Amino acid sequence: MRTHLVYAHPHRASLNAALRDEAVQTLEGLGHTVTVADLYAMNWKAVADFDDFGPTESDAFIDAAAEAWEKGSLTADVKAEQERLLAADTVILQFPLWWFTVPAIMKGWMDRVFTNGFGYGTSRAWKRYGDGLLAGKRAMIVVTTGAADAHLSDRGINGDINDLLFPIQHGVLFYTGMEILPPVVITGAGWQTDYADMVKLLRHRLETLAETEPIAYRRQTEDYDENKRLLPGREPEGTTGFALHAA
Repeated sequence: MRTHLVYAHPHRASLNAALRDEAVQTLEGLGHTVTVADLYAMNWKAVADFDDFGPTESDAFIDAAAEAWEKGSLTADVKAEQERLLAADTVILQFPLWWFTVPAIMKGWMDRVFTNGFGYGTSRAWKRYGDGLLAGKRAMIVVTTGAADAHLSDRGINGDINDLLFPIQHGVLFYTGMEILPPVVITGAGWQTDYADMVKLLRHRLETLAETEPIAYRRQTEDYDENKRLLPGREPEGTTGFALHAA
């Protein structure tokens, strides 16, 4: 298998850096071909703007992005990441949870790489939510957080971790067509969880990538009406919120 790991942490001697190295070592030991995008080391440009597109005849940003994709005029760094994603069987995003989301540099990676034409279609009928150019690939999040398990539970003060990750897993990765594996969540990072336990969890999840069942998110083409509302009766009675969109 081919795995592309997108990594975001500024400290070269951090817990995240150690876990990244463990992940690469484990995957390569399993025979994977591994590529790594270390966004801070790459000095990744985090702002999506018209400079990404080259000469364009379009004034609207979304149209200019589609034009650049079709003409092959996207900047070299964006094209390189798109090529890595196309070559990969599995995509892993690894990051610390900052202010309930990804670090800005990783958000910028999403904004610039999943451009119109690549991350989604070039018309209002575009393929998404289970379909699209990246369909057939698998994606998984590896996230660290200083919060304890209880803080990230259904009644925890931070909210359920599955709700916090929903915009990334469903709204970015599944949106672009990929199947989403349950995340690897390292809680109590830096103060509570034993490092050996973290490594054991990470290795187990990497060793079982192929047989892990993806989250059963509902596909746009099967479960929603023409207004993109979930069809009646698809969910267990009483289901609300993000849980509506997983079978």
